[in-house]
Amino acid sequence: MSTRILIIAHAPLATALRDCAIHVFPECAEEVVAIDVPPQEAPEVTYACALQRLQSDRFLQTLVLTDVIGATPANVAQRLVNNKDAQLVAGVNLPMLLRTVCYRHEDLQALTRRALDGGTQGVMQLSSSSE
Repeated sequence: MSTRILIIAHAPLATALRDCAIHVFPECAEEVVAIDVPPQEAPEVTYACALQRLQSDRFLQTLVLTDVIGATPANVAQRLVNNKDAQLVAGVNLPMLLRTVCYRHEDLQALTRRALDGGTQGVMQLSSSSE
């Protein structure tokens, strides 16, 4: 059984991240869902859209990835994971997403740890100017 991965972020970030993940792992298209939150959209509209997109008996657990703590996508995501078999991680980046897609068959707790590790290990300084 795979874990569904939901990306909910400011438009167009969620879709862009999903497209990148599917470019690398085309077989994961069904398991990765993107919800872009447009400017000025009411949180209730985003929440209703997210609930509709998540209706599937195939997935028993969901890892939700969002961009900025305290912003509308994260606030909606927090409502989505309440009382569900789901985890929420903020600060989504491409290394985090690729790590979770690669290990999407692991249990939710292990996958959450992989997301956090992938996100932090994927950020590093590669070069510096010598002054």
